[in-house]
Amino acid sequence: SVGSMAATLDQFVSRVRSLSESEKYAELAETIDKSTEMLARNIGHATNVLESLDPERHSLGHLAVLSVKASMPSIPDVESFMHQIVTFVKFCAPEQIRYAAESYCSLCHFYTRLIIESKKPMRGIETIRLAIQKLRPSPSHLTSVHADLAQLCLLSKCLKPAIPFLDCDISEFVQENGRFDVKLFLLYYYYGGMIYTGLKKFERALHFFEVAVTTPAQAISAIMLEAYKKYILVSLLLHGKVGLLPKYTSGVVGRYLKPMCGAYNDLSAAYSSNSSTELQKLVAKHGDTFSRDTNMGLVKQVVSSMNRKNIQRLTKTFLTLSLADMASRVHLSGGREAEEYVLHMIEDGDIFATIDQTAGMVSFHDSPETYSDDHMLAQVDSEIQKCMALNKQVQQMDQDIAVNPQFVRKTLGLQADEDAPLSLVGRSFRSEEAYVM
Repeated sequence: SVGSMAATLDQFVSRVRSLSESEKYAELAETIDKSTEMLARNIGHATNVLESLDPERHSLGHLAVLSVKASMPSIPDVESFMHQIVTFVKFCAPEQIRYAAESYCSLCHFYTRLIIESKKPMRGIETIRLAIQKLRPSPSHLTSVHADLAQLCLLSKCLKPAIPFLDCDISEFVQENGRFDVKLFLLYYYYGGMIYTGLKKFERALHFFEVAVTTPAQAISAIMLEAYKKYILVSLLLHGKVGLLPKYTSGVVGRYLKPMCGAYNDLSAAYSSNSSTELQKLVAKHGDTFSRDTNMGLVKQVVSSMNRKNIQRLTKTFLTLSLADMASRVHLSGGREAEEYVLHMIEDGDIFATIDQTAGMVSFHDSPETYSDDHMLAQVDSEIQKCMALNKQVQQMDQDIAVNPQFVRKTLGLQADEDAPLSLVGRSFRSEEAYVM
């Protein structure tokens, strides 16, 4: 009956208020789990319940009602519901929502989907940024909502709001019911690599693609495949070659992933020939593949980078060179194009040179950097501080792993045949094998 339904909802509201005021959040989270079906049956009265609960003081109760609304087959007023989520994220209490991380993240994923469907991804960036800040205990914690932020930034072509989050090196996860969705982990690093590539921060982009490719796996995912294609292209842009992947890379990468990237492997081989003509032929041959993978923009940058590298190589042989001769040696269309390349390279600090436009000559110079000014010393000091902080973090992680009961049990189990001594417990293991969990 309507009366008993109202009474049940009133009981729920008073229980949420009571447990919230006494800060018994773990007990409240359990109560809410048991009330999900009841809330779903009475979803028609959800607005009244939301009005009875304050998003800041009764965050867990508020989150429960919004989550049930999101789980319904259809939402009558999408715009109004999105506004309710934005208000909740703005006012919710971090110490409460951490007791329901899974529900909170699911709601954020749902909001992201609605925003993308509305074709206005930029609208959601600020809300998702705030949602991450409220959930993570520290900047080094990764949440599954990080992937949503990166996706919204890419779709809106507004990349910079994601950078403060991407720049934080991750050492821990915010788990949801004791786990973390590997798909969202891979997407975070894939999208992050794309953002850094778009901003031409290629070193960081390469790191992100490498993490996506080297994540432990027993099978190849589409995300890993796309990340590996971009890993090859960014490697060529940055180093002029594709380096070896780390030893801990899963065997499936070598067996299945590399053979699936034939066009990209051919591009890498052509690049190593230092012949721009060969490279151009190969780009024409595999043009459809690169375009279909939406990588043609990066491929064009790779072609341009080969010309730049060939010009750089000339600085080691010649002190002066005519623009026409340079164009001939590097296979450019003429002196005009050679001059444009040289000017851009001087601006970027890739080479040190002067151009005599009257004579059409380029003179190459040594680097004027003496590595003795205050700015350089401050930069060196900053890098040393980063290395010291990283070393401290690694030592702490090493100690945490060494006393982890699961790790100790596994280590003792592996050595049981040799009657492993109990002195192994709590010892600090530094070998690579010890970190394979």
